[in-house]
Amino acid sequence: MHLTALPCAPGPGRLTEGPVWHAAHGDLLWVDITAGLVHRGDLVDRDDDSGLPDLRLTTTVGLDRPVGAVAPCASGGLIAAAGTTFLRIDEAGAVSEFVAPAVPDDGTPRRMNDAKCDPRGRLLAGTMAYDTTAEAGALYRLDPDGTVTTLLGQVSISNGLGWSPDGRQLYYADSPTRRVDVFDYDAATGALSNRRPFADTGPAGLPDGLAVDAEGRVWVAVWGAGQVRAYTADGELHAVVTVPASQVSSCAFAGPGLDLLMITTAADGLTARQLAAEPDAGRIFVCRPGTRGMPVPPFADDPARASSYPTSPHEHRGSV
Repeated sequence: MHLTALPCAPGPGRLTEGPVWHAAHGDLLWVDITAGLVHRGDLVDRDDDSGLPDLRLTTTVGLDRPVGAVAPCASGGLIAAAGTTFLRIDEAGAVSEFVAPAVPDDGTPRRMNDAKCDPRGRLLAGTMAYDTTAEAGALYRLDPDGTVTTLLGQVSISNGLGWSPDGRQLYYADSPTRRVDVFDYDAATGALSNRRPFADTGPAGLPDGLAVDAEGRVWVAVWGAGQVRAYTADGELHAVVTVPASQVSSCAFAGPGLDLLMITTAADGLTARQLAAEPDAGRIFVCRPGTRGMPVPPFADDPARASSYPTSPHEHRGSV
């Protein structure tokens, strides 16, 4: 299956990443990593006959450091993986420090990259070196009580987090390996085991952010290829979404029915000639992939409110 994504209205960012549908608010969150910006936007009608919505930027919060990803909190506000720390952003946009992992003190500057909440509302977040030094990053788990656990070490560029519909498998990409791996995931403890290859993106590009649909297919943003590729649970190629921007950074299911695929791209590092050939690089794109995603749980810092969060696409709230 071949699909094409359309650009949305918000202007290009430098390193646009981390889209996540905020079910409680019925809107989309995303970040511009190197600019330190956290954006929020509404889905609105598009002025054409494509049948797809557009995106309208509503608010932006600026941070004093790069921000790899954000996730909604069950208590309200957001949790952000930013710099080498975890921050809280309240609903008024005020920012406070929450906790920081023990990052190696070896003189290598690092930052947070991709992050996402597991089915129990724990946040998994990975790091990378600014200069992409091999094996300088790690993957951490942040529990709602502030405990930080190192799950993986010797990671080069931590990316691509997503869980199977039953929560028993975690899909993960260390981008320079050009491979998405899958782990067995213990939902009760948040422990990983039995790492094995899942899908190889080959010479065309690097696996970046990913999303899993309700049927267990894994939709992978392929940086450098101008594509999102969907793989079946057996690792077979199912669909390709063509994106008119080479540096495709992530994707997320969004909308009231979780039937839209929102795709982020980046302009960072492109030459003037490349930017002229890719005028929409750095924008968010949208397509309707013919399947539904799964609700992403919030960071479970308020168990009572977290338990009332939608757990299927049919419970999803919001408006287009």
